[in-house]
Formats: sequence, C-alpha cells, structure tokens
Amino acid sequence: MAGTILEFPELRESLPPAAALIGLDLGTKTIGVAISDLGRRIASPLVLINRVKFTQDAETLIKLIGERQVAGIVIGLPLNMDGTEGPRAQATRAFVRNLLPKIDIPVSFWDERLSTVAVTRTLLEADTSRKRRGELVDKMAAAFILQGALDRLQKLARDAEAAREDDPDQPLGQM
Repeated sequence: MAGTILEFPELRESLPPAAALIGLDLGTKTIGVAISDLGRRIASPLVLINRVKFTQDAETLIKLIGERQVAGIVIGLPLNMDGTEGPRAQATRAFVRNLLPKIDIPVSFWDERLSTVAVTRTLLEADTSRKRRGELVDKMAAAFILQGALDRLQKLARDAEAAREDDPDQPLGQM
C-alpha cells in the first residue's frame, strides 16, 4: 500500500468512472477538507481539521478517505506569486511524502495561489463576521482548490473525447 503523485492527465486516467476526490488546503494550524460528488463535477466544503501532529492528522485524513470511499487527493500547493516554491510549498510536499506510504490512492498538487484571497473576498461580500470567516475560510479554500482541479479534469475529458472524434482508431480512456 502506497500512494503516488500524479499529474492531472495521469490522475484522470487512473480514476474509476464514479468516485469522489478530496481537496486539501494545508495550513499551519488547520487542514481544510473538501469533497467532490461521485461524478467529480462539484466540490463542497467538508470539514476543518485542527492540526495536532502529523500522525494524528494523517489518521484523521485516512479515516475520512475510508468513510467517503475517496479515489484521489488534490492538495493545494502554495506557490509564490512568481511561481517558485517557498517554505510553505516545501512543507506541503513533505506532508505528502510522509502521507504517501500510509494511503493507496493518488495525490495531485494544485496551484493554490490566491485561493484564500478569493474565498475571503467572497465571505466579505456576503458580510460574514470575522469569527465566522475564520471558521470557514480554510475549508472553503479547499473547495475552491478542488473545484479548480475538477474543472481541469472535465476539460481533459472533453479534450480526450474531441481527439477521439477526430481519430476514431484512438483507444478509449477513462472519462
């Protein structure tokens, strides 16, 4: 049992036709968790995990993965605005490296630049109180990250279908 890190085209091909993905927004104090529907079209905020230490955090995630029959993980990679990786991105990669031996599903990284900013702006526009924003922002950021990934997977599926229509001899792939 060991998970693998996959790019999005490989992730799409590795997934069963109907199974959920979870999205993670890995913060220093919390982990925002979102989940997709089985058709992988809509991401919804699920839960906020208060971080304790890696072992306990991983156990909580593994339990959620089992309960929800998750087929893959999309984790936000906090890149710098110029696209480089700083300490937070390195910490995220280390978290995934430590998690992979404990899971048997694939993991993909998603560029999460400005996801928290977008979610915070949405919550401010909805006139959400500061306390409530603090409770919601990380799991909503996880949903924002996951929705971006789901949209990308749908585009890859449409592109594959269009290519198949152009070349009927091309083998069928997963949708």
